[in-house]
Amino acid sequence: MFLLQAPPGAGYSQFILIGGMILVFWLFFIRPQAKRQKLQKTFISDLQPGDQVVTIAGIHGRISRLNEDGTTFELEVARGYTMRMERSSISMEMTQALKKGVTPAVADKK
Repeated sequence: MFLLQAPPGAGYSQFILIGGMILVFWLFFIRPQAKRQKLQKTFISDLQPGDQVVTIAGIHGRISRLNEDGTTFELEVARGYTMRMERSSISMEMTQALKKGVTPAVADKK
């Protein structure tokens, strides 16, 4: 009767492989996403009245007033017309593309 046994040290190679996979996921997925979230949070907290922004829905406007609650602002879309919006509705990528003078679709192709 033959008993199959793993050679000594074979269990460690599986742990090393799993550890390597976890490291790859962290380097390529988790870390960049956390970095993007931190940049978005900083961008939104640094907004001031007079800044031109683009919302996630594609609405262009200028911040006319930041409300006291800290989560909303008033966006002037045309002279005399304002909309109350959430701060989280601002798109950092489209706003930065607007400031550079490039459309987001063109910026993605570069």
